[in-house]
Amino acid sequence: MKRMFILVAVALFMTGSLFADEAILIDFSVLEADIMADQDGNPTQHSRTLMNFADVAGAGFTEDQLAVMRSSLALPNWEVKLSSSSRTVENIGYSYVRSSPSQQWGTVMGVRVHYPLGPNYAKAWILPPFEIPAFEPQANVTDDGEIEQGEGENGITGPSRFEAPAGNDGRVDPAQPAYGVVKNVGTIKSIEVNAYGLNFPHGLSIILIDSQGNEKTYFMGYLNYEGWRPLRWNNPQYISEVRNRELRIYPLYPFSTPFVKFGGFLLQRDADHVGGDFVAYFKDVKIIYDRAVANPERDIDDEAIWHIIYDRETQKKISEMEQFGKNQVLRYLEEQKRAKEDEFTPTSSDGTN
Repeated sequence: MKRMFILVAVALFMTGSLFADEAILIDFSVLEADIMADQDGNPTQHSRTLMNFADVAGAGFTEDQLAVMRSSLALPNWEVKLSSSSRTVENIGYSYVRSSPSQQWGTVMGVRVHYPLGPNYAKAWILPPFEIPAFEPQANVTDDGEIEQGEGENGITGPSRFEAPAGNDGRVDPAQPAYGVVKNVGTIKSIEVNAYGLNFPHGLSIILIDSQGNEKTYFMGYLNYEGWRPLRWNNPQYISEVRNRELRIYPLYPFSTPFVKFGGFLLQRDADHVGGDFVAYFKDVKIIYDRAVANPERDIDDEAIWHIIYDRETQKKISEMEQFGKNQVLRYLEEQKRAKEDEFTPTSSDGTN
């Protein structure tokens, strides 16, 4: 029996090694806002990735407050979080993300970070407005931001809203853009980011989140060059020869749907380098990986029956939604209280305003 298990494991590894895949983890060129226009008629949200956090907000909120509990991966919604020693009013005010036109790619993510001027080691995280959900059902979103849930709201039976669809053989088209999630990921062999440098000697890292919620940071290189360039990380522990791999047998469902999510960028400035404003641009992030399961198509769709992975993700999502919804309301209330005037009202000659 033990010998049979080993043979099965060898077969799985050999099959998986023949089907190592390439996929786009996230493509910033497809995250341009296209719905929910503001007073000037400019779109503010991205329809494919729109999330409504008002569903878990609870009672006690007005309709106006519930209306602002919606967010998406539209590029202006991304946040720049500075390390504690860099978090001054000036640095925070001059650090943000913008949708930037590119002659080569159309739209890319533009990042501006204002580092301390003094000789301080400083870090800046470029983070999505919310943790990207791995199991969010497909939905139809109207131009005014109403989410009409599609099929699969009681469990994911097809590709979720933030991943690229896979074919019947389980392979993802490497030219098909994804929105932050790739499923069925075993060992990652390589990671690549297409980044535009402006000769800043700052270090760039990528943050990935696995199916167990663990964050891992991968150093990609330095941005001390000019123009577009792919920066690549190769796994130094990747074993190409199957016979040299450690053979193990793992239970399948509900552990057979491992995935990775894009957690953000980390930009590091050394104390010896220039401070002040820093600008960079990013097009996409790609991965080359072994499949966790060689053939994900089985006779019984376990997840469609038991919803174990979906329920687990939903609990995490509800917790995050509650926190994010509260933050959105607090920002809305703060905006309502913010002074809008830039100048004093002139005093008339009779002493009245």
